[in-house]
Amino acid sequence: MSAGSTYSVVIFDWDGTLMDSTRDIVTAIQGACRDLELPVPTDAQAAWVIGLSLDEALKAAVPDLKKSMERIFLERYRYHYLLGDKSLRLFDGVSGMLDDLNARGVTLAVATGKSRVGLNRALDSTALHRRFAATRCADETFGKPHPAMLHELMDELLVEPAQVVMVGDTSHDLRMAANAGVHGLGVTYGAHPEDELRACAHQDIVRDVPSLHRWLVERTTRQN
Repeated sequence: MSAGSTYSVVIFDWDGTLMDSTRDIVTAIQGACRDLELPVPTDAQAAWVIGLSLDEALKAAVPDLKKSMERIFLERYRYHYLLGDKSLRLFDGVSGMLDDLNARGVTLAVATGKSRVGLNRALDSTALHRRFAATRCADETFGKPHPAMLHELMDELLVEPAQVVMVGDTSHDLRMAANAGVHGLGVTYGAHPEDELRACAHQDIVRDVPSLHRWLVERTTRQN
């Protein structure tokens, strides 16, 4: 695929890409650690695991957590996350971007490290269910950067890798895209720093939602 590729399907990550939730997730991880008197990860350490499957995220962010304590840790994480739930919002410009892409006949999907329950709550709260033709969550298949979510979405949508671009804010998203044989587009306003995104295979890197919107409009087309 060349730099001039056009795509009929855009698959988005959720947290840190469409929803401005990075700070809330970091705070919830740190709060749960404090509640259980575990070493508290730094902001960067907690942000790095966003997008991973639950098991992989816990191993990386809370290595001292015993298996027997996972349930109570998750309860405390959800408690802290829900404290900020009412403040969660889409990044400015996201809703308009999705509307525009839908109107142009571009097929949209989501591949996220969130659970199905978590994604459904987010879709309900943002009224975005109808914007996406398909969604896949980490508790339904292999987590990022395994390519399963993208393979399953492509099978469901009946498209080939050359028709797809994956948009995400973490190296996990870009590595998943590369593993699935699709182009990855990184955004720098989420969880991972730009240098980490650029270290991964990528088609391009953009720094804000307006730039993302323009990039996608210029390179997408209606699915036949």
